[in-house]
Amino acid sequence: MHVGSQIGYSEENLRFVRQMGVTYVDTSPHQGLGMEDVGHYQADKLKALREKVESFGLKLAAMHLVGLASSGVERQPYSSIMLGTPERDRDIERVCKCIEAAAEAGIPTLLYNLAILPVIRTPYRTPGRGGVTYSHFDYEELKNDPPMPYGPVSADQAWERIEYFLERVIPVADEYKVRMGCHQHDPGMPMGQGYRGIERVLGSIDGVKRFISLSDSPYHGLNFCQGTISEMCNSPEQVYDAIRYFGERKRIFWVHFRNIRGAFLKFEEVFPDEGDIDMWTAIKTYKQVGYDGVLVPDHVPHSDIDSPQGHRARAFCLGYIKALIQAVEAEY
Repeated sequence: MHVGSQIGYSEENLRFVRQMGVTYVDTSPHQGLGMEDVGHYQADKLKALREKVESFGLKLAAMHLVGLASSGVERQPYSSIMLGTPERDRDIERVCKCIEAAAEAGIPTLLYNLAILPVIRTPYRTPGRGGVTYSHFDYEELKNDPPMPYGPVSADQAWERIEYFLERVIPVADEYKVRMGCHQHDPGMPMGQGYRGIERVLGSIDGVKRFISLSDSPYHGLNFCQGTISEMCNSPEQVYDAIRYFGERKRIFWVHFRNIRGAFLKFEEVFPDEGDIDMWTAIKTYKQVGYDGVLVPDHVPHSDIDSPQGHRARAFCLGYIKALIQAVEAEY
């Protein structure tokens, strides 16, 4: 296993993560890769990005597919895919061109979201140790928020759109041998109720299992967000079981290794050493199922003595993950 980082693209950030002992990164500039020109990534521009990243002693091991991001669907270039509008065939074709470009540029993994809603949190933060603040979610405070203008979207409608996408995209991923890692819906909402009229079908363990079952391809898998998985569960054992289930099936392509305090429908995102998940047990479970990929910090607490991108908090998380990897590799 390897410690990695997903971080904003800049020379400062690339130097920072290399100094922290990172080799494997997920990063890209917001512009200049072809999206604004032709609607999809272009191979020559991705290759130039990879070579730039490599000049810092790093490997561009994955990239987020910006057209299918974690932002709200209204901010996604490929919004038609999850809205189910007539333009979705055009946008799916663009996703396929992104896959082809990644393969030609030597980028093995694309990470993406199939979500209508963005990441949902309550509008205030909760206090933590030494004056840091944590992002927070409490369903009871948000459950009566008004419906979204592009809803309602039932579970059946969401699944139809997901299946339509996968049937057309995964064969292309197979052809070009690019792994497609999908993030889970963050956070999960009550089944049959959803949030603001939108069902979140990838917000439960059963939903993620169904998603994986839709294709036997080894290139169809997960950007496995351990934090989001924890948000679906009511006990740490359920989280370890999820690692086993998806890890044994080799469907974990990338790991967001973060911790929460709380459980389904009410939690806060904390430092990895102070949450309810035993991160040592978690990393042993990844090792036991044969996961040999990358683990990255994800959302980190905010501090007024840190940089806007949270370099100090990320340094702590990177060192924590690196030490856990060294310990588990020595034991097994």
